Order: sequence, then C-alpha cells, then structure tokens
Amino acid sequence: MWVISELENGQIMDVTFELLGAAKELDAKMGETCCAVLITAAAGELPAQLIAGGADTVYVIEDAKYADYSTELYTDAICQLVKKYEPSSVMFGATDDGRDLAPRVAARLHTGLCADCTALDVTEDKLVAWTRPALGGNICATIVCDQHRPQMGTVRPKVFKALEPDNARTGEVIAFTPEAGAVNHVELLAKESLSSENAVKIDEADMLAAGGRGFGSKENFDVLEQLAALFENSAVAGTRAAIDEGWLSHPQQVGQSGKTVKPHIYFACGISGAVQHLCGMKESDIVIAINKDADAPIFTVADYGVVGDVNVILPKLIEKIKAYKG
Repeated sequence: MWVISELENGQIMDVTFELLGAAKELDAKMGETCCAVLITAAAGELPAQLIAGGADTVYVIEDAKYADYSTELYTDAICQLVKKYEPSSVMFGATDDGRDLAPRVAARLHTGLCADCTALDVTEDKLVAWTRPALGGNICATIVCDQHRPQMGTVRPKVFKALEPDNARTGEVIAFTPEAGAVNHVELLAKESLSSENAVKIDEADMLAAGGRGFGSKENFDVLEQLAALFENSAVAGTRAAIDEGWLSHPQQVGQSGKTVKPHIYFACGISGAVQHLCGMKESDIVIAINKDADAPIFTVADYGVVGDVNVILPKLIEKIKAYKG
C-alpha cells in the first residue's frame, strides 16, 4: 500500500504519518509492505522520517520544480511512478491538495476513488474496504474496488493515530525521475496565509471552543475567543451554519464538509449536533456541550452537558475558569 506524502513549508504533514500508521495495519492483513511517495524539491532527511514513521520503502521524486504543489506536475509524476511499480492501493490525505490531486490521478489511471474516508479495513478477498459518510452523512457506506487497480482513496486527517517514530527502523529509498512531458500551466505569483501567523489550526489544537447557530450573531462569538484564550494551544471553531452566516471562516469549520478534529477538550456551544457535525468531532477526548434543547443530539456524544442559553452560561463559565486560574 502506498501513502502519498504531503509537505507544508518543507515539512511532512501529520496526516502523512497518520496514513502510514493505517497502512501498516492494513498491510499486515494483506501481506504487503508499506510504501511512501515523496515529491519534493529537496529530500534531505525526509525519507528517513517517513521510514521512522512506518514506511518500509520510500519512492523519492526530487526536482526544484516540485518546490510548490502543482496539480499537473504531481499528477504526471505519480501516474508514471504507479505505472512502473504497480501498487495494489494508494492513499491520499483528504486535505485541500489531496482532494485536488487524487481524483486527477484516478481519472488518468482509469480506476476508482473513494473520497473522504473515515474508516479502513480489509475484506476476505484482501481488498481494501473504504468506509465514508454517505447520503448527507446519515449513513456510512463501505466500498471496494474489485475491478481496477490501483485501489484508491482519500482519508480524513485525525481519523487514525500516527505510530511512535522509531529512528532505528531501516528501509529502502528508491529515487525516481519522471520522463519529461507534463507542463505546468499555472504560475504561482504569491502565497498568503489564511490566518494570522501565530494562529492555531483547528485540527492541531488541544482545545477547541466551537459555536453554532445558537449564538444568534457574529458579535456573540467574541465570547468564544475569550474562552479559548484561557487555554494553551487553543482555537475557535464552528458548524457549517456558523460559517454560512459569515460568523467564522471556512478553515474554522468542523464537520463533514469541514475538518475532522480530535482535541483533548471540545466545547460545543449552541450546537445542536447534526450528524454532519458529529462525524467531525465525536472522537474528541472530552466533549462539553451547552444547549437550550435538552434533547439536542450533541448531548449523545457529550461527556458533560449543560442545558441553558449559551449567551448566559458562557460568560459565567469564563469567570469561574478565570477565578480558578487566578
């Protein structure tokens, strides 16, 4: 099984190590080896990090033209690599780049793609069983690709746990140079961060203060900023309704059409708990829910629940936490 590595600012993203952990488990059932594909301008110590993270073999495609992600160049490189080594299955992270790249590779290779997977397993015939939300998140569908190869899927970040790095592991590093052919028709003019320099990404936060339509207005979301400020490595997040209202930006969205998160503490404030939202946060270590509706679905996944108006309860909760810390 192959895992397509993803880099950010020259560093391997966490989702790559999460997928390596999942691939190791599946490979043990299928009798295969775990391989990583690294496309980069400068490999350096990155192959060693992938081997420490679980890869038995690392295919390295190294060239200055791969300094920034390019749909056309990356698609061409991966397709050439797949055609030469013929893996049985390939996994991508369900990230912005992964969701752009995977379907193009699948179409070029004339194979299927199961997108946005939240669970993986192996069938009796040793095929990958890809499980993903379907019908608006109301059911989970398990899909197999038994007619074409490679089997392909994108997997959500934070679904699987990365293995503990083992720097004593050894593996094979194979350099591959694609034949010339693909042309990049997109010129990168500038990069601009979507958030402030020191902002914590919601899928990397240890504590999330999340809000929904129950807040009633964008101004009322200021109290979530106050709550998050009381914790280290924290961030503010929200439901799709909050994003649609313009109260928060899309990178802050949790749920089926947003990000999957797994913080230590998740405050669900004014969130009813639609299944599309629950699938993105239900694996949080501790869920604390505040909602006026005692029958709200959010309470089915909450470790602690408070029934009441979030605009009344949160300011009191913040004062209590400040008093405790002070």
